[in-house]
Amino acid sequence: MRKHRLRTRRAKVLRYTVVLRPDEDGRLCVEVPVLPGCFTYGDTYEEAITNAREAIVCYLASLRKDGEEIPTEHGPAVTTTVEVTV
Repeated sequence: MRKHRLRTRRAKVLRYTVVLRPDEDGRLCVEVPVLPGCFTYGDTYEEAITNAREAIVCYLASLRKDGEEIPTEHGPAVTTTVEVTV
C-alpha cells in the first residue's frame, strides 16, 4: 500500500502598514494604503487592529482566489504631519 503525502503550503507572514484615524463618532477608521479599498473600523485600538488583520486576510484571500498578485510593501512606511495655511 502506497502512502500519499499531502502537500501543505507553509504560511507566509506579511507586514502591512495600517493608518488609524478617529472619525466624528470617536471610532477608529483603519486604512491599509497598499491594499486599495481595504478599510475597517473599531471602537477601541485593540478592536481596530483585530478588525484590520481580519480585513487584510479576507482581502488577500480574495486576491488569491482571483489569481491576482499579492501586494507587498517595499520598506517601512514613514508618516508625518504637514501644516498648511489656507
